[in-house]
Amino acid sequence: MPLKLFECDTVIPERKRHVYVKNVGEDTSMFLPMANIDTIPGSISERGCSYCGAKLVIGGVLKDTIQLIHGPVGCAYNTWHTKRYPSDNDNYQLKYVCSTDVKEKHVIFGAEKLLKQNILEAFKAFPNCKRMIIYTTCATALIGDDPKAVAKDVMKELGDVDIFCSQCAGFAGVSQSKGHHVFNIDWMNEKVGTYEPEITSDYTINMIGDYNIQGDSVVLSDYFHRMGIQVIAHFTGNETYDGLRSMHRAQLNVVNCARSAGYIANELKKKYGIPRLDVDTWGFNYVAESLRKVGAFFGLENRAEQVIAEEYAKWEPKLNWYKERLKGKKLCIWTGGPRLWHWTKALEDDLGMEVVSMSSKFGHQEDFEKVIARGNIGTIYIDDGNELEFFEVLKEKKVDVIFTGPRVGELVKKLHIPYINGHAYHNGPYMGFEGWVNCARDIYNGIHSPIWALAGKDIRKGA
Repeated sequence: MPLKLFECDTVIPERKRHVYVKNVGEDTSMFLPMANIDTIPGSISERGCSYCGAKLVIGGVLKDTIQLIHGPVGCAYNTWHTKRYPSDNDNYQLKYVCSTDVKEKHVIFGAEKLLKQNILEAFKAFPNCKRMIIYTTCATALIGDDPKAVAKDVMKELGDVDIFCSQCAGFAGVSQSKGHHVFNIDWMNEKVGTYEPEITSDYTINMIGDYNIQGDSVVLSDYFHRMGIQVIAHFTGNETYDGLRSMHRAQLNVVNCARSAGYIANELKKKYGIPRLDVDTWGFNYVAESLRKVGAFFGLENRAEQVIAEEYAKWEPKLNWYKERLKGKKLCIWTGGPRLWHWTKALEDDLGMEVVSMSSKFGHQEDFEKVIARGNIGTIYIDDGNELEFFEVLKEKKVDVIFTGPRVGELVKKLHIPYINGHAYHNGPYMGFEGWVNCARDIYNGIHSPIWALAGKDIRKGA
């Protein structure tokens, strides 16, 4: 049967609808795992909350913006310093986060006075920062605080500051995907078009769905600069608050992570007529194809080919060295959503590896359509996977390495299986030609590390 029920799920048979094994002669019009619906009670989900999707993934990346979390301090702590998105502003966004530290008394009597006090204190503590994002959390959403009214009052009082309110509490959706959606739409409706950028090129783009994980944005910016293209805004890697307000001036929206940021690209097309071009920025073949597509849009094909030729000459020999040593190795990709279909063919075509299982925390069914179309016969596809299901996959598939986050990664290490940080990378960047060589190097080092042989020995037996 194409839909699979793991042994661990016999007490929650509803999980069968969320697991699919690709068979010969089947396509996505016949079978798709259920996705983007409530986690089934009894299944220990790896999902993040909706607030996390807004703050940790999108808003918290901005390099010049005070991040103020209106809620208990734990909500701020758990979304601070857990993603590796550096900036050229002395990594300000990695160092600091502010919280209103809501307590029980505020839940009872309200926390709007506390919020205003914290806004003023934050601007005083960071006098060079004139931009702020306020995030509501479960507690402050439930008690009905109105952060927009407070922010309006402060902006009128201070005069030279601008504040955006992201009102997406943790319980607002089934996963962090809801936070992506709410942030995209609210930013589009409230902030885009309120700032005019300096135009320095005849060719302008927005790079959407790129969060500068370990320097990804720097790599992509370099390619576009060499092609003579100005990036108006990165949504949101290494970007400024006002840069995102300028997105209406781009001629093309280049979309990488469609799940977290495709919404704003669609809205920009509706309101300003800016076309959308989806690309893949991981893997040699995919990156080359993406640069060609952007070049063709502007009539800059020769410049694109020049960049591709230069990068291939520099990095392809190194990639081939790793490919010879990684060919045939089995891996699982257990990450968020789009990286499943971005990575599967790149790993197989560029490195000769075999992807045997993929699991998405917050992907929608359209994400599974894409990844299943790119995947191989026999591959296991899981929506909202839990750890016991993962252990069954490992037992069945005998994998060599896993792309996943630190939570699952630390578990599989106990089974003496290496993992690559699929969310924040090990030693990135991973995007672009140089980045894919970095990724190959990390995979090779993980698989061939001597620690796995040593970890299997009980030193007490030699005593």
